[in-house]
Amino acid sequence: MKMRGDRQAARPRAIAPMMFIGAIVLASLTGCSGTGPSLTTGATAGATAPKVAADMIALSPEEIAAQGPSEPLNPFNDITGQPLGGREVIANPTLAEVLEPATPHLPEMSWGKPDAPVVLVKYMSLTCPHCRTFHTDVYPKLKRDYIDTGKVRFILREFPIGRTSGQATVALRCAAPEKYLDLYSRYLGQQPSWVAQEVRLDAIFAVASQVGLSRAAFDACRQDVRLVDGLKLIKDRGRKLGIIGTPNFFIGNKLIKKSLDWPSLQAEIDPLLTTGSTAAEALTR
Repeated sequence: MKMRGDRQAARPRAIAPMMFIGAIVLASLTGCSGTGPSLTTGATAGATAPKVAADMIALSPEEIAAQGPSEPLNPFNDITGQPLGGREVIANPTLAEVLEPATPHLPEMSWGKPDAPVVLVKYMSLTCPHCRTFHTDVYPKLKRDYIDTGKVRFILREFPIGRTSGQATVALRCAAPEKYLDLYSRYLGQQPSWVAQEVRLDAIFAVASQVGLSRAAFDACRQDVRLVDGLKLIKDRGRKLGIIGTPNFFIGNKLIKKSLDWPSLQAEIDPLLTTGSTAAEALTR
């Protein structure tokens, strides 16, 4: 409800909590949408978060250049739905283009038979509540009925939105590869403990430590330019393929820009299983 100027002046204490709650809600929404609002606060509790390599994952090259060396990094300045600097977007990518590696330095995180008939790619941000819902409600059934039965190869690709997600994504890749899915599940399941408008490094590390990551390794990975560059390349490749937020999916070479419930996912996968061909064969067509 809009208030007139005289009433606003008379009730500043009532408005301030509303503004704070609204900012937290917007921060949560931005964790899923690449077109979310831009919030300017980027400080950790009690101190300003220093610029480190990990902060650059959530920003495009144009955004990094625009901020300049003297400007503080904006944790939510990630307008992925807007074409920045004339970025090329592939309108109708082939399956080969969807599966093309973004970088040789980071392995594709995938589960299921390499030659499964269907390839499902999920682009995710660790701060995204819709990604959490899919992982909690849909993924167990997907694993049981499609991945474990050899029908689907499931690929997770990082698309961090905001500095908080960027820092957690570095920790996710810093952990041992065999711990990736476990830590991914923990970050999603424990979002209330570490996701906030400000970057909370101790809380982010606390989740990673549950799979054996040390603080020294966590801090070193945050400064690992090669790791961070690899994650940026994965995200930039996603943008080129048309990814605008999270979760976005490719099922084969069909891009789906929304979350999927179980019936919707089945409706997308099942028709592809009737062709009798594998994804590898589809790449040769």
